[in-house]
Amino acid sequence: MRTYHCFWLLFWAGQPHQSFLTPLSKRTSGFPENEKVLVLSGNSRQDLHRSKRSWMWNQFFLLEEYTGTDYQYVGKLHSDQDKGDGSLKYILSGDGAGDLFIINENTGDIQATKRLDREEKPVYILRAQAINRRTGRPVEPESEFIIKIHDINDNEPMFTKDVYNASIPEMSDVGTFVVQVTATDADDPTYGNSAKVVYSILQGQPYFSVESETGIIKTALLNMDRENREQYQVVIQAKDMGGQMGGLSGTTTVNITLTDVNDNPPRFPQSTYQFRAPESTPLDSPVGRIKANDADVDENAEIEYSITEGDGYDMFGITTDKDTQEGIISVKKALDFESKNLYILKVEATNTHVDPRFLYLGPFKDSATVRIQVEDVDEPPMFSRPAYIMEVKEDVPLNTVIGAVTAQDPDAAKNPVKYSVDRHTDMDRVFNINSGNGSIFTSKPLDRETLLWHNITVIAAEINNPKQSSRVPVFIKVLDVNDNAPEFAMFYETFVCENAKAEQLIQTLSAVDKDDPYNGHQFSFSLAPEAASSSNFTLQDNRDNTAGIFTRKTRYNRHETSSYFLPVVISDNDYPIQSSTETVTIRVCACDHRGKMLSCNAEALIHPTGLSTGALIAILLCIIILLVTVVLFAALRRQRKKEPLIISKEDIRDNIVSYNDEGGGEEDTQAFDIGTLRNPEAIDDNKLRRDIVPETLFMPRRTATARDNTDVRDFINQRLKENDTDPTAPPYDSLATYAYEGNGSVAESLSSLESVTTEGDQDYDYLSDWGPRFKKLADMYGSMDSDKDS
Repeated sequence: MRTYHCFWLLFWAGQPHQSFLTPLSKRTSGFPENEKVLVLSGNSRQDLHRSKRSWMWNQFFLLEEYTGTDYQYVGKLHSDQDKGDGSLKYILSGDGAGDLFIINENTGDIQATKRLDREEKPVYILRAQAINRRTGRPVEPESEFIIKIHDINDNEPMFTKDVYNASIPEMSDVGTFVVQVTATDADDPTYGNSAKVVYSILQGQPYFSVESETGIIKTALLNMDRENREQYQVVIQAKDMGGQMGGLSGTTTVNITLTDVNDNPPRFPQSTYQFRAPESTPLDSPVGRIKANDADVDENAEIEYSITEGDGYDMFGITTDKDTQEGIISVKKALDFESKNLYILKVEATNTHVDPRFLYLGPFKDSATVRIQVEDVDEPPMFSRPAYIMEVKEDVPLNTVIGAVTAQDPDAAKNPVKYSVDRHTDMDRVFNINSGNGSIFTSKPLDRETLLWHNITVIAAEINNPKQSSRVPVFIKVLDVNDNAPEFAMFYETFVCENAKAEQLIQTLSAVDKDDPYNGHQFSFSLAPEAASSSNFTLQDNRDNTAGIFTRKTRYNRHETSSYFLPVVISDNDYPIQSSTETVTIRVCACDHRGKMLSCNAEALIHPTGLSTGALIAILLCIIILLVTVVLFAALRRQRKKEPLIISKEDIRDNIVSYNDEGGGEEDTQAFDIGTLRNPEAIDDNKLRRDIVPETLFMPRRTATARDNTDVRDFINQRLKENDTDPTAPPYDSLATYAYEGNGSVAESLSSLESVTTEGDQDYDYLSDWGPRFKKLADMYGSMDSDKDS
């Protein structure tokens, strides 16, 4: 609705005159704020005069969001100097002048050209002036006036968030704070109720409520259970104009989640569980899993399982799987079907985090019965002991039984068992075992001094199923017997001074014994009977396993006797008594007056006709050098005789003649000179071996040249006899070729393989004339002829 106000503008001319008021048009939207009236007095009479003044202003008001088709009228400017003759011109400047606001320069009417929005700009400050059109000079000073935009309710309330998210614990009391929502209105809060917002709930009752003035959302229903419903969606409305009809409104959504509290105890879905476990189940292996259900989540659903009672309380254990909250039942002790095949347990499930506020709902735990059936399996034999220790004397005869092991099949079938020794633990096969009764006996002699302990392993296996076997260690200790004689602890070689006195100690003896008697070693020392009376020394037994050697006479002469060999008999005190005779070497030496040895060599006596010791040594060295020279010369000479003439590595020849090897043909010229067979007349009788120097150069015997067209058989016979009787022909003569097969050979082939292809019969009687080397071949082919004749 458009409202019009009256506005007066008065302008006084230069000369004093009676004032008058010009009423403004009814279209003016402004209204007079406070008209200033000045009372002016004359010279001779007291008259009322209005003093000269500038503009008289009123404040203009304009409604926002004008929807008319014409420009919106704001107000009118007027000067009292305006005679209506168009000599004055009104000018407008300031906020929006010429764009939002225009003025009629003739009449001073101000109009708004566009819709105005108070929320964008609530106040406009403008300046007005009246000027003379002809001179362009202002007739009034420039003054400011204000245009205020009046608000209308054109903005709905807006929430600070499009969607709110909140959470509260389940089972909360009524009136528990949830969240506060806030909406703002862009309208002028000082003008009317356009910006007064009231909140209300459109969706979410009867669970929640909202305070109309503050926007605080609270619970409105008691004992809301998350397990029944976890998510709630609440719609809140904010309406301006104080909630009156015609006001604008806005809405927002609040998503409310109920968080979990521990208000539900764990519950087993069934009262009894049954599992089966083979008796061979390893320790700590799982048998089965059970689970109690808890409607809560996260830490409120954590459960701890325990075995509270039952006959398998110590046989089984239970732990909690943190990921699945299951109870895992496992084996703590070895199961035995034959001993017990059924266990009954009582398992309890308890919450680990209990909320005291909900204890009134009942105990937060539950129990169930678990039955575990033990299944029988085919078990290996079991020994009566985990290990065996046996003792045996080292001198026992072979096949002596030293002990026995025992094993039985623990199954109800009681299958028979056989025993054996693991040979990886008894590589020398010192012991053996009776496979039927498990008795262990010796199979080789024992020696405690070589090996004190024998650690073997015995295997017991079922006869019907050898795969079912078990092992047990057997430790065999070899006991000592007195089978070793004592002996010196070291090799004793001592000396006696030539100037020694009688009864002087020259050496202390000690002995050792490989045996280990129970009461320790007790040795006795004495001189051998053959030396007891004639010895130049005496022996004293100290009774502490040592003995001392003393001199018997006063002086000794190293030129007469340089060394003495004293036999000493050492005996032990065990049964049977063992003794040995050891020899002590005593050298006679020259000593100083303090008994310190100077020399023990006997000085050679120098005779007029004899040689000194140095001369004898020189002669001996010369003889040795001469012998070494002769031996070296003979060895070098022998090697020169055997040295081959051809020493090239690429020309080494094989001089071993293999009579059962077939050659490589006439082209094989590397090892043999076969030119003789190609042309028998080209034989050089004087031809010697090229690879070895002959030891003795004999003149070879001259043989007659083979005649032309001589049969190969006669040629080979002739060469065979010559080589058998020739002493210069070694057995590896490369020319001693008794058979050769090749293409186009003059000698042709001696192989019997081609004889079957000949049309005529062959006569092999001549093979008997070739000597004993061809006897087998002659018998073979001779028998073939006899078979053919028959």
